[in-house]
Amino acid sequence: MTWLRPFALCFLALACSVSSGCTRKPQDEASKGKERTLVIGFTASQTGKFNVESNRQIGGINLWIEQVNAAGGLALSDGVRVRFATKYYDDESSKDRVQALYTKLVSEDRADFLLSPYSSGLADAAAVIAEQRGRIMITAGAASDSTHGKGYGRVYQVYTPASRYLTGAFDLLSRLDPKARRIVFVHENDKFSTEVCAAAEQRARGLGFAVALNEGYEPGTADFAPFLNKIGTDTDAIMGGGHFADGATLAKQLFEKRTPAKFIALLVAPAEPKFAELGESAVGIVGPSQWEPTANYSAEKAKALGVEWYGPSVAEFTAAYQARFHEEPSYHSAGGYVACLILQKALSAARTLDADKVRMAMDGIDMMTFFGRIRFDTDPSRHGLQKGHEMVYIQWQKDSQGKLVKQVVWPPEVQSKDGNYPARAPGR
Repeated sequence: MTWLRPFALCFLALACSVSSGCTRKPQDEASKGKERTLVIGFTASQTGKFNVESNRQIGGINLWIEQVNAAGGLALSDGVRVRFATKYYDDESSKDRVQALYTKLVSEDRADFLLSPYSSGLADAAAVIAEQRGRIMITAGAASDSTHGKGYGRVYQVYTPASRYLTGAFDLLSRLDPKARRIVFVHENDKFSTEVCAAAEQRARGLGFAVALNEGYEPGTADFAPFLNKIGTDTDAIMGGGHFADGATLAKQLFEKRTPAKFIALLVAPAEPKFAELGESAVGIVGPSQWEPTANYSAEKAKALGVEWYGPSVAEFTAAYQARFHEEPSYHSAGGYVACLILQKALSAARTLDADKVRMAMDGIDMMTFFGRIRFDTDPSRHGLQKGHEMVYIQWQKDSQGKLVKQVVWPPEVQSKDGNYPARAPGR
């Protein structure tokens, strides 16, 4: 890929520990011709309830590693060539394991940079260690606002924050049915989902919607009847869910129980290609997505905004991912890749491996990528919060041959199809 060529040439960095800030003479004869590997450490839920999303995220990370190393890595000013490797552990979707494993990644594995686990709760636990141990951590799969209200100076968010996760869903609903007024929230009782739905309820009331129900279910819930039985026949919209496993089960039971609603928007699950395996239960379901292969972010859009375009195009990333993994990338895949791309940009701008200078470069990033715009809040009260990236919204629809396809239905400037409304035929 042509965009990778400058990657191996543009760095004038010092071959020293990222954490120590040491320096060496640029032309140390003893270092010429040597190679060094920078370690990116993280945990991933290879088992447990977050395994679908986590494995997609790992795929994106690995694709970036393979591409950069194949391009020759980084040529440093003292003759050392730097390549990248990952070191990660299975956190089993358990917060109890995360802090111990991140401590191990820094103290024993000597990880130079950190990526977060998938999910806001796990990322929040990892952020404490990153800050205490002085490591930059990019939260590749976490949307919590509150993590960035704790005064951390080294934690940077890729995703659109939870407080803005369902903003566009209200815009879409109002466009489809200006008379819609009655909304129900049914969501997982976890950090991410609770923050999303609390912010969404506040926005709903501010827009004049009536919130008839806002209830949470415990992680691992398999029977949603106690919640679905409370949904009245005059409900216009149902919003909520949590992650893939519970969201897929909730969608299936909404269909089986013929729960009345003209608009259904669920978190995380609908954006995964695997959601199509639900068949008829998936039809009409809307989902917020951090990114889709049909998104049309481009160098031209970057130029119109007056920001730099950086990295591969949407088509280049999608084609490379499909060739490597033989499946369509989800936004979790793209999030893993772009987290590493952000690190690449920061190292390029810093022109050194000194941690403080890399952190300053992170603060200064404002660019458009295949994932969308990336820009971080630098106010100390919310440092590292993502402020450039926006969501897209998909809906599962049937094409002319009756095949389930995922269409981008909002915002209008990136949509591939109009949204279907009501989401399902009467009685279904």
